[in-house]
Amino acid sequence: MDGLDVQEAQKTKPVGAGGQSASSQAGVIGIGLAAVLTFSLAEGSWEWFAAYIGVTLLAVIFSFYRLPPWTPGLRTTYMQNLVAYSMVLGLCVAIALAPVLQRSAWLFPMSDTRSACQKLGRYESLRTQASLANLAGRDSAALAYAQDRQRQDAVADCLAATTTRWLPAYGLGAAVLVALGAWSLGRARSRTERN
Repeated sequence: MDGLDVQEAQKTKPVGAGGQSASSQAGVIGIGLAAVLTFSLAEGSWEWFAAYIGVTLLAVIFSFYRLPPWTPGLRTTYMQNLVAYSMVLGLCVAIALAPVLQRSAWLFPMSDTRSACQKLGRYESLRTQASLANLAGRDSAALAYAQDRQRQDAVADCLAATTTRWLPAYGLGAAVLVALGAWSLGRARSRTERN
């Protein structure tokens, strides 16, 4: 029995300071898969729960994954890990930002898209009015509510579709920033340890 306990301890022991166990690398792959599924299964308007999912995935990555020590060269294990790490982080950041991008003109400054979505909303409002014209004499408040609801839904869906089209660009930008930051930090840490 003692021999089995020693073998189990050796299997679960981390590789060393900054090293990676197989479970943490598999965890990052799982997080990336969760982010991809969240992104691909999102339908309609980006809701705030997507931001919660993105932030949760970021917290899991920061808590359980560490890049290996910096090594020079483009074909090193460090670079492979850095690319995967930064791409997954970029995807999680994009998912976390999606509801904010959809709703904020300052973060997603596409005035033509926003005005086109507003026009689509007005069209849907008119269409609702035409389809429910018999309610106008009976309950004008209900008709106004239905028009407003249809307008809001049409605008949100239009902005969500545009946001989804542009999320890869935001995710790639976040991935590049993460990669540059992590590479610089790892390189500086390596220099400090050598001195």
